[in-house]
Amino acid sequence: MDYTREGLLRAYRRMATIRQFEERLHEEIAKGEIPGFTHLYCGQEAAAVGVCEHLDEADKIVSTHRGHGHCIAKGCDVIGMMKEIYGSREGLCKGRGGSMHIADTSIGMLGANGIVGAGAPQAVGAAIAAKAAGEGKVAIAFSGDGACNQGTTFEAMNMAVVIDVPAIFVFENNHYSEHTGDSYAVATGNDIASRAEAFGMKVWRANGSDFHATYETMAKLLDYVRQTGHPAAIELDTERFYGHFEGDPQRYRAKGELDRIRDERDALKTFRKAPSTRELLEEGELDAIDKQVAELIDRAVEEARGAARCDPSQIDEDVYAAY
Repeated sequence: MDYTREGLLRAYRRMATIRQFEERLHEEIAKGEIPGFTHLYCGQEAAAVGVCEHLDEADKIVSTHRGHGHCIAKGCDVIGMMKEIYGSREGLCKGRGGSMHIADTSIGMLGANGIVGAGAPQAVGAAIAAKAAGEGKVAIAFSGDGACNQGTTFEAMNMAVVIDVPAIFVFENNHYSEHTGDSYAVATGNDIASRAEAFGMKVWRANGSDFHATYETMAKLLDYVRQTGHPAAIELDTERFYGHFEGDPQRYRAKGELDRIRDERDALKTFRKAPSTRELLEEGELDAIDKQVAELIDRAVEEARGAARCDPSQIDEDVYAAY
């Protein structure tokens, strides 16, 4: 596949932004700055960016409880996200959503949510709208190995095939559903894609810790879906660097497992080593992006700390849609 300098720089910037955004949240949560549950996306950056780099604002995505990476990859405002997580009414969702419910429908990010498997039916609904519009757009449901066991996901995949809509099911298999390994909880082991295949849709598989592998595989999948209008699925083999939630002691991990993952399956390190990256980009350019992203995250935290908080008088706002 032909890559461009601009495309690779944009992809690296988004992956670096996800990484630094999440690492900073890890620090601020430890200080007691941020309340509530937070699920970090560190380690899976290549999956979100490798998928979303092919999309525009008219393509829709639905996320999960581990949704910050998908938001950033789709183009959500980072400062608005940080304000939302800090509970400010200046946040993307006016402080109502917090970490697990960030959305920005103006750019096709239909929302994260805390219900495992809830995104798949929503994506099928969006895919119905895409089919009716007839403009070749798609709707993507991100989910993990835990969601592949949910009835909502099975029903959504079946419906997508039956009514033949451009829904794409992206399974990020990070090998742990909360604290339970996929080898125990998933009857097909680490082969989730075969479940989607059983419903009659075409499936792909890729290394979700490698941007180039994910990006190139998604190019093939999206070309198929946009051309035919049929649903499809992809399983991305990836890893998460942190626990299921912030504060998870991760006693279910094997000794040395996290060190191995960070050493061997770091999406940013893999990106830097890739032949196409080395051919088109200089290390200094990527280092400069890291510095720029760090400054952005610092500004986001500073603004979020000082941003206006929600007021009790607003409790009944945005409860119902106004027509």
